[in-house]
Amino acid sequence: MLSKPKFKICRRLGPGVYDKCQTSKFRAVSSKGGLPGARRPKAPSEYGAQLIEKQKTRFSYGISERQLSNYVKKASHIKGAGTAEKLYEGLEFRLDNVIYRMGLGNSRRATRQMVSHGHFIVNNQRVTIPSYELKSGDVVKIREGSKSKKIFQNLAENLKDYNSPAWVSFDLNSMEGKILDKPKNTEGFLDLNAVLEFYSR
Repeated sequence: MLSKPKFKICRRLGPGVYDKCQTSKFRAVSSKGGLPGARRPKAPSEYGAQLIEKQKTRFSYGISERQLSNYVKKASHIKGAGTAEKLYEGLEFRLDNVIYRMGLGNSRRATRQMVSHGHFIVNNQRVTIPSYELKSGDVVKIREGSKSKKIFQNLAENLKDYNSPAWVSFDLNSMEGKILDKPKNTEGFLDLNAVLEFYSR
């Protein structure tokens, strides 16, 4: 069951913020425009639109205001490619997010907890920091002692119909995944340029 705070956040920011909001039931309720007699919200100002995109990004990745601000600062100081592209890479290359993208957890919150409990090995080293930054070519394995844990028992069934992004892969036989390339922001849910504009004020 979706908690009321999450429901309100999804109503305000969109169903892509939380996986539990991406259901036909939630879309049906949202499309009705809220409660009878409720005022239709006004179109947000430029600042308001940027604030919404910033909040969408924060809640989607489950990070704090300070963490997002640090990702923006880091992306802004990298020369070469576009800043929005670098910001997206920084967010997507978080260990908890990569494991989520591989399909090993049903939410980023779940994979963050899995990382904190020490279930994963990165390049032959145990890592318990969800924000640990990965890069192309890195190998992520399920720790030998964790393979029999309950959270991984139905992994084959869960991954049967899951299509991971092209930049990551996961092999069920070896229980390890690999980062094949840099992530591309093709989903269109997040407007990271608006996020950058918000922080540039």
